[in-house]
Amino acid sequence: MEKTEVVVVGSGPTGLLLAAELALAGVDVVVLDKLPERRVQAKALNLQPRTAEVLDLRGLLDDAHQRAIATVTEGHFARLPVPLSYDGWSARRPYQVGIPQARVEELLEERVVGHGIRVRYGHELVGLAQYEAGVTATVRGPDGDEQTLQAAYLAACDGGRSTVRKLLGVPFPGTEPRAFGIVADVVLSQGSKGVPTQWTSTAKLFARKAPAGRVTALIPLDEPGRYQLFTIGPDIRPESRDASVTKAELEVALQASYGEEAEIAEVRQATRFTDASRQVEQYRVGRVLLAGDAAHIHLLAGAQGMNLGIQDSMNLGWKLAAEVLGRAPEGLLDTYHAERHPVAAEVLENTQAQGAFMFAKEDPGVDALRGLLTELLALPEVNRYLAGRISGFGIRYPMDGADAGATHELLGARMPDVRLVDGRWFSELLRTGRGVLLTSDPAFTDAARPWTDRVDAVRVPEIPLTGEGADALLIRPDGYVCWTAPGKCDLETALTTWFGAPA
Repeated sequence: MEKTEVVVVGSGPTGLLLAAELALAGVDVVVLDKLPERRVQAKALNLQPRTAEVLDLRGLLDDAHQRAIATVTEGHFARLPVPLSYDGWSARRPYQVGIPQARVEELLEERVVGHGIRVRYGHELVGLAQYEAGVTATVRGPDGDEQTLQAAYLAACDGGRSTVRKLLGVPFPGTEPRAFGIVADVVLSQGSKGVPTQWTSTAKLFARKAPAGRVTALIPLDEPGRYQLFTIGPDIRPESRDASVTKAELEVALQASYGEEAEIAEVRQATRFTDASRQVEQYRVGRVLLAGDAAHIHLLAGAQGMNLGIQDSMNLGWKLAAEVLGRAPEGLLDTYHAERHPVAAEVLENTQAQGAFMFAKEDPGVDALRGLLTELLALPEVNRYLAGRISGFGIRYPMDGADAGATHELLGARMPDVRLVDGRWFSELLRTGRGVLLTSDPAFTDAARPWTDRVDAVRVPEIPLTGEGADALLIRPDGYVCWTAPGKCDLETALTTWFGAPA
């Protein structure tokens, strides 16, 4: 029997980032994936602005930019003609990074390997048991032999058809599919006309007209003539979810929106998906944590899925590491569910709302509602609100345990990537995965000294904020502000609440 501290099942972006976060904190991790090797299909194609910030906190964003295919300055909501703007969120980089999921996985796997962890491809989880002090996982290897892994915790990052979730018998309540789609990696024939050649605005790509009740879009990739073809609607129901995708059905969808002069020369990869919307009721089941698509699935609208999973892992990683290493305060691990479940519930809500618009057949009432929402989207306050929800900028976690009743505008929100007086960006302070106390008052750095093994106290002449000022900010390893001065409680209480008892 092999022993480790955490088993991560699934090597997509969610599982790889979680493994990297655990390893950064010094936790022993085993990563399993039943696939024989990493997939190369583009699948998801972007990092939302907040997800890009999350990767920057660990020094990964420059690498992502080098592998990116586009910088996308505008998002969309339900294909409505008013783009979503990322301005007004104090963002250093107010844009999406257009990058295929396979390249995100590639750079995250490199980080994991850099920590001395090898992804065990071809290793399928076939059995799972929990006991008071840990979990036992039965794994079938590439040669068919079974082995047993014993760990303190197991993380389910194995997708919408999660084996872990099924072995646990965890219900996955939600809505059944009403619309059926295909995302394909295609090469268009030379001479295809009327197709986009660049991707700077998702709103413009998805504004293309399609038959009523259907959405079709072509997204340029980084080879001449190569595109991701996205199409979905209630009228393309396959015989089964696993039915092969044919070139003919893709070409029908393509030409319905782009004309008969657009032709497909080659289909490299194609995957079916639906608008099913589901979420588990609890993200923690004993010593098993669920993240990413294993915990929630939804319609691919607004490009939120991969981003939601990455941010799940960023929230969970430092908390699970603290628990494994024996320094977590009581209840810290349970805040993973308390904070991330409502975020995913909001994503399910907004994607269902978008689907209602996108898949509606011709109807005067729906047209009137679409017109009204288009007018509302043109209002800066409404545009900012929806952009905040879809980009991730608008996430604000409850911080009741540390500073109940405090009202600073940053409490519970992401810390903006401000430039400090010494020239560093704030994001550079979190590269080690530790907490940060940012302050201009030496009394606070003195008070934080017993937590120096977990929190870096950084003295600055002033904290460069564009809004409400503060004498000190305590920021968690995931980049969220968990205490401010002045506040309702003292710094020692906040440090103990989020980082445990002093050393």
